[in-house]
Amino acid sequence: MNHFKCAVSLMIVFALVVVFSGCAKPPEAEKSAAKAAMDSAISTGADKYASTDFEAANKLWNTSEAQMTEKKYKEAKQGYIIAKAAFEKAAGAVEAGKKAMADEANATVASLEERWKNLEDTAKKVEKKMKDKKNAWVADTQIFRDGLVVTKGMIAADPIGAKTKAGDLKSILDKWDATFKELTATPAKPETAKTPKNVKK
Repeated sequence: MNHFKCAVSLMIVFALVVVFSGCAKPPEAEKSAAKAAMDSAISTGADKYASTDFEAANKLWNTSEAQMTEKKYKEAKQGYIIAKAAFEKAAGAVEAGKKAMADEANATVASLEERWKNLEDTAKKVEKKMKDKKNAWVADTQIFRDGLVVTKGMIAADPIGAKTKAGDLKSILDKWDATFKELTATPAKPETAKTPKNVKK
């Protein structure tokens, strides 16, 4: 009877060892799946166009990585599964994020065009006062027009790049806005009547 009890006890201990050793294995498959989902999300631009969702997924990934280091494999496994789903969600949100960014870029471009039209009208009014600034205005006019064409062409494929480019164009507008305000604030000097020389009294 004692032999039977010992055998049963040994079998229970052996079963527990097998169970626990099975749980103690690093969740490499789950980690690989989460990493593949992360790479896919980055390649679709989720880090730029769905940054909130991507950052949340990245935090889950980092937590799971820390748990792997601490050999908390059960928690890490669950974390990788959740992180994979979160990266997939971020990738799915890219199109909506891209469209919102493109809409913003289009609105910015429309605003730039309106401001530039106003500046051109002002330039005509202060043309006589521009003098040495005229060449710079002509050069910046060309830069602005070329930049606007490039920016419009970028919006569909790279709305973030388009917004950055629009920011560069805005700096040209700000520069000339300040210049024209300065010129319009300065009154034109009236021509003084010259007294003829050698006039006998």
